[in-house]
Amino acid sequence: MDFWDKRFNQKEYVFGKKPAAALVTHEELLIPQGETFVVADGEGRNSVYLAHKGFKVSATDYSSIAVEKAKKLAEEKNVNVNFKVEDIYNINLRDKKYDNVIGIFIQFIPPHQITSILKSLQRLTKIGGTLFIHGYTPEQVELGTGGPPNKQHMYTKAMLANIFSEGTVLVNREYHDHISEGTGHHGESALIDFVLQV
Repeated sequence: MDFWDKRFNQKEYVFGKKPAAALVTHEELLIPQGETFVVADGEGRNSVYLAHKGFKVSATDYSSIAVEKAKKLAEEKNVNVNFKVEDIYNINLRDKKYDNVIGIFIQFIPPHQITSILKSLQRLTKIGGTLFIHGYTPEQVELGTGGPPNKQHMYTKAMLANIFSEGTVLVNREYHDHISEGTGHHGESALIDFVLQV
């Protein structure tokens, strides 16, 4: 059993069932009820929330165990989400474009691949659509309340501004907040929100 299957192979939802607070905060910047792609969504908390709010949602995760839990959550909330087991490194093979593309806490990507993966998410976003990235800044490593223990996996404002040099940046903000998202993310956290109109 691989790392992510092991992590998700429990009754409890590792990151809880509620969406990331930052997603709720910036929901108004998404294309309303648009076709929305949520990459590496784990147990489905963010995709199920968006489906409940009327978005037409497709979501992926590498872990088949996480996807099965996500399907159960969607059933529990009585919403439809098009779930698929898919490696994040294969998203560049997708031809379809979406009104909204969401990447939340995808900090497991090896540092040398971060730019190409984030650029792939931009390519999946329709012109005029919204790309939303939420994650940790390097300060998170000292806080130790979630995420990998490697600063090179984290984002900074300058880094994201450099990667996304095309399009209109609506939000690029680093901040600290106390989050409570299951056992996986809990406590004071060093966060970053980035919203791009493509």
